Amino acid sequence: MQNKTIHHLSHIDLDGYSCQLIMKFTPYKIYNYNANYGAEVKAKLEEILQNINSLDEDATILITDLNLTADESKWLNHEVKKINMTNKHITLTLLDHHGSGEESAKKYEWYFLDTSRCATKIIYDYAKEYFEFNEPDWMEKFVDIVNAVDLWKQDEVDNFEYGKVCMRLINETRELNRVMFADEDSKYKLTLLEESAKYIDQKDANIILDEKIHLLKKEFFTLDKNDTLDNLATKYIVKLLGALRATNTIYYKGYKGFLSYGVGNTSIIGNGFLTTYPEYDFIVDVSYRGTMSLRANDKVSVSQISKEWSNGGGHPNAAGGRIQGFKEQYKFDKVKLQIEKIINEKEAVAGDLDYKQE
Repeated sequence: MQNKTIHHLSHIDLDGYSCQLIMKFTPYKIYNYNANYGAEVKAKLEEILQNINSLDEDATILITDLNLTADESKWLNHEVKKINMTNKHITLTLLDHHGSGEESAKKYEWYFLDTSRCATKIIYDYAKEYFEFNEPDWMEKFVDIVNAVDLWKQDEVDNFEYGKVCMRLINETRELNRVMFADEDSKYKLTLLEESAKYIDQKDANIILDEKIHLLKKEFFTLDKNDTLDNLATKYIVKLLGALRATNTIYYKGYKGFLSYGVGNTSIIGNGFLTTYPEYDFIVDVSYRGTMSLRANDKVSVSQISKEWSNGGGHPNAAGGRIQGFKEQYKFDKVKLQIEKIINEKEAVAGDLDYKQE
């Protein structure tokens, strides 16, 4: 491995995150990105290219557990060549096991395809051969577990059963949002997977891990004293939101609001935020499908705001609506642009309505 900086894009399932767990045990500077199939893949690759252009250093783009279409492969190959013409040294490596990538694999030397192994096993073997790799004792066993469940090898009973629990561990770990808190969400999932490896060699390991999941989550979110998982996660997320006030603050009719995207659980988290940061009059969370949840704390009627923004409604302190024509976004700034467009349009025509709660 010539370049010491790696931009690692991987899938959002057990196999994808396990690839990134393996790379955690290399000495390189690694930036993790995750994407599901479809438009998000190219959006994340564009983000990687932007980050590479903004950094004055050589780098490797590493893609695991994601196949690229022929058009995506052609585009990415071209973009990397363009960057390398600016006297940077950018290398490209894709390690995958999905047969749908065969066309690209035949055309590009950087596209490695092997349908006989899961992506975690591919990068594990690749890391041992090409990377500096400080392998922990449990790693090989963990890789076999991921391989068994990802390729659905039910005859490998112990590995398969443990892998099913690990799969659920990732699939049901939704407390943090991948767009708003990409780095924290990645750290959360990789921490849980690493902790899960502690129980591999115990008797009835799958049952033990199944019973430990709740405690492992609580341990990650605990900042000081013990509490329920909901309360611990809320406190943790409110702290993360607070760190984003410089970029996420919006204003409407003189009222100060906070905009979040895909955070969910607005009743608990929204009210927690407004209590912690009383200088805000309201908070609005936009879902991936464009639904809005607004919360206030007796300072402004969000039902009136929701009515104007989206013909929605609700109660003075809790309201909702839907943004017409909203398309799922993979970067927060694009969501904010849509909300600010609505704000500018509505402020121009709304007139002097009274938003103050009586």
